[in-house]
Amino acid sequence: MDSLTALADPTRRQIVELLAKGERAAGEITEQFAISAPAISQHLKILREAGLVTVRVDRQRRIYRLDPAGLGAIDAWLHQVRQFWNASLDDLERELREAAMHDRERDRQ
Repeated sequence: MDSLTALADPTRRQIVELLAKGERAAGEITEQFAISAPAISQHLKILREAGLVTVRVDRQRRIYRLDPAGLGAIDAWLHQVRQFWNASLDDLERELREAAMHDRERDRQ
């Protein structure tokens, strides 16, 4: 599953937002939600497979944190989309200026 698809789920987005504040044990994450521990575990698995979080084992606990590489992939995608829109908006601005200039010239005649 890619990172954007993984983030389509609101619970997974909330988990990412929680982990943005710092790493957390799976139990700490589960305490923040009104759903079962197995459901949170499944969400964490999806986030891990999408490359958005990493996990390390500390004795009996699984500690999760955001994976900067996975977030970097989203940022790169957003950068591409922004470039498209910036170019499109630049084209629109140019067209509007030309139209306004033609309108002024027509009004002078």
